[in-house]
Amino acid sequence: MRKSWICLTLLVALVLVLSACQPEVVEVTRVVTETEVVTEQVEVTRMVEGEVVTEMVEVTRVVEVETAPEAQDFGEVVILSTQAVPVEEAERMRGIILADFPGQVEFVGVEEPIMLDRVLAEAEAGEGSVDVLISLHGTFPTLLESDTLMDLSDLSAELGDRGIPETFMELGRLGTDTQYYIPLMQATYIFAASQAALEYLPDGADPEALTWENVRDWAANIEEGTGAQRLGFPASDQGLLHRFLQGSIYPSYTGTMVTDFRSAEAVAMWEFVRDMWQHVNPQSSTYGFMQEQLLSEEVWLAWDHVARLRDAFEQRPDDFLALPSPSGPEGRGFMPVIVGVAIPSNAPNPEGALEMVRYLLQDETQIQILREIGFFPMIDVEFPGFVSAGVRLEAEAVGQQSAAADAIPALLPVGLGERGGEINQIYRDTFTRIVINNEDIETVLQEEGENLQNLFNDTGAPCWPPDPPSEGACQLAE
Repeated sequence: MRKSWICLTLLVALVLVLSACQPEVVEVTRVVTETEVVTEQVEVTRMVEGEVVTEMVEVTRVVEVETAPEAQDFGEVVILSTQAVPVEEAERMRGIILADFPGQVEFVGVEEPIMLDRVLAEAEAGEGSVDVLISLHGTFPTLLESDTLMDLSDLSAELGDRGIPETFMELGRLGTDTQYYIPLMQATYIFAASQAALEYLPDGADPEALTWENVRDWAANIEEGTGAQRLGFPASDQGLLHRFLQGSIYPSYTGTMVTDFRSAEAVAMWEFVRDMWQHVNPQSSTYGFMQEQLLSEEVWLAWDHVARLRDAFEQRPDDFLALPSPSGPEGRGFMPVIVGVAIPSNAPNPEGALEMVRYLLQDETQIQILREIGFFPMIDVEFPGFVSAGVRLEAEAVGQQSAAADAIPALLPVGLGERGGEINQIYRDTFTRIVINNEDIETVLQEEGENLQNLFNDTGAPCWPPDPPSEGACQLAE
């Protein structure tokens, strides 16, 4: 009787059936995918001969638990890449950036001619061995001509919330309505300013939305206030002044890089550059990497490639501002180094290839790419604490520049082959003749324009963005 009375008391007090002789099975409802048996100790209080006794009782429960789905294996994915080719970078791709991909990855770094030869030969043979291609924008038009690229339009719609700038997505359509590559990562050129220069910022100017006129006036204010010319450009033979001319100032004032080389808008632009140059530090002709002059405070304002400004931001992030490249009457011209990811139409593992593209555009992967091989994210990401302050400054400026409503991305020259260096020299010669030697602008543009046109006629290179597409060799406007 006492034993039965004890069990009845436990039923009322604990809403559990606990026997003093053996454990009772109790079912518990949970969000489930499968069940498992769990044995645990439960503290029970009961009356024994008029006294309260507490003891541990073993209880067995049948519980339903959530289980993680089995990890999917997307099989072997072969990546052919013209980027991260140096041994150290390639090892970082294999050992860090691609390490968490759910499949077996073979990363092969090659030069562009080797990529083109392999992919085109396999397309002709009708059997492919490559699943993913990573390369600069200029590689893909050649592959498109041979119909070797998969349509990624559905994937681009799926990735619509990743924050890839539409101006870059348009580049990946290669002048068609079909998405042939997805922009993956970028490098570019930005503007830098010392905190000391802010005192002289022109009234109404926004440092994060500068015009080139603002820059000229800012430099003039600094010169008036300090007696020094503190605007600098990398104008030595080792500097990248030609990229400033091709990718920044020409698009900002003419909307193009090539076709309007000798237009009325180009004449007005050169008049402006000549005017601005009176406030440029005369030593600019010796400058290669502008980070050195910023750190020495020889200049307070500078334009250059992100890699050639990085040390200034890394060493003294509190002393400098990283800013988007300034704009002109036509918009914010800048030269992005666009790296895209594509899939050959004969990829042996297209499902794995699509998953690899998704993987490469995850926040975590994009941050790893930045940390390990120095290319900036293509997507809108939040930078974690382990990203250095200097890299964060540059990355934020790059993102602002790419996403600007007035952005005019001007791509690296395409299709000139071994004569690619000649176009750079034409722009530099034009600068020297007009700005340094003070020659007549229209005369110089006509003469150097003829040199430029002859280069295109000889090579047959078509126009590239931001210039409108051409049938055959790119033609300068008269």
